[in-house]
Amino acid sequence: MDVVGPLGRSSSGNRYILVICDYATRYPEAFPLRSVKAKQVANCLLHLFSRVGIPREILTDCGTNFLSNLLKQVYQLLGIKGINTTPYQPQSDGLVERFNQTLKNMLRKFVTETGTEWDKWLPYMLFAYREVPQASTGFSPFELLYGRQVRGPLDLLKEQWESPSPSGEHVVSYVIKMRERLEQMAVMAHQHMTTAQAKQKTWYDKKARERSFHPGQKVVLLLPTSDNKLLTKWQGPYEVTRCVGKLNYELYMPDRKKKHQTFHVNLLKQYHDSPQQFAMPSVSQSSQQVPMQNKEHADTVVPQLFVRVVDDEEEDELFFPACSSAPVAISLSHLQPSQQQDMKPLLDPELF
Repeated sequence: MDVVGPLGRSSSGNRYILVICDYATRYPEAFPLRSVKAKQVANCLLHLFSRVGIPREILTDCGTNFLSNLLKQVYQLLGIKGINTTPYQPQSDGLVERFNQTLKNMLRKFVTETGTEWDKWLPYMLFAYREVPQASTGFSPFELLYGRQVRGPLDLLKEQWESPSPSGEHVVSYVIKMRERLEQMAVMAHQHMTTAQAKQKTWYDKKARERSFHPGQKVVLLLPTSDNKLLTKWQGPYEVTRCVGKLNYELYMPDRKKKHQTFHVNLLKQYHDSPQQFAMPSVSQSSQQVPMQNKEHADTVVPQLFVRVVDDEEEDELFFPACSSAPVAISLSHLQPSQQQDMKPLLDPELF
């Protein structure tokens, strides 16, 4: 379950869409809302439960409307287990996030043609999505939920060309066949889903690298900036306090209102302290190693640069190709152009 929006205000005053997807059948539901307060979310859930039944678990993000006391009471009364994803990790609820993108693309098409009437076209968009077979299951969401193919526009055209065949099938035999068909479809859908997930895992594992941290270790955290939620940067360092499951870690964040927060491992990276001293072999008895740091990037981990101080006689004997060296330009990319030109003649070419 997730919320799409805020969108452009419709003529009915709606700005949000509450999206709910069934992981077993891939069947989506979407409710247009004026606000996403807990009361409106609870009303939509009760409306949905009256048609499809009460689920055992509901997966949501950490939105305040999903963590409200009202929804917790509704879950408790109906015997529902609420599961929350870690912050800034939409992949944890990938099914809903993927449908959200599909729904937004469909909405963009309708809004361009119909203006502010997107909420009135929402049922038709859902109908079009529900009747299409899914690659992961092999069946359409409608067929997995109701056990039969939906009668859509193409079926209407087909019926006009074909004469209807009379059916004298008894109700009891029809129900028995329906149950058998649903059981067979569930088994086949599970097989298709297992195969699709295995392919997705193989593709993901090609570039994935396993990472783990231990309590007391320092890490940096990838979070959206306060100015722009679409931009992210590494923040920290923060200390790992404990491991929560296999892929989540609790961090101690003294600069935040909530001191202990849990994040997915994909948002974490090991923090390396900048060395205060870096021992290097001397080229001559009069050579010295002087670390250079950029104060404007004090909170960013950058390579340490060293200046070797030599006398005039030794300087005449050395050759410095730094001015035309590409690696040096990369190493000095954090400096201003004028600073780069001042630094290049002083750098030891053996370090680059």
